[in-house]
Amino acid sequence: MIAEFSIAPIGKEVSLSPYIARAFRLIEASGLSFEHHDMGTNIEGDWDEVMSVIKLCRDDLLRDCQRISISIRIDERTGIGDRLHKKVASARDKMS
Repeated sequence: MIAEFSIAPIGKEVSLSPYIARAFRLIEASGLSFEHHDMGTNIEGDWDEVMSVIKLCRDDLLRDCQRISISIRIDERTGIGDRLHKKVASARDKMS
């Protein structure tokens, strides 16, 4: 499955990058395929792996943030791996 998620504290400073950097470290240490983008992160793995990483990010920010916002979108398709990279390549192939 691929999950696109964003996580951010509410009621903190204007710049959220120090908090996002903490989540990035956890995502990158997970060993799962991921892509960071301007509005969140795409992460690929099985349900338990992906949700575990999102929970790690949540737990980390809740240590010193009283309120956080998490948005999650999930695309699940069985039988095909490495969709994080194949989906974009497939669409680009069809552009010509």
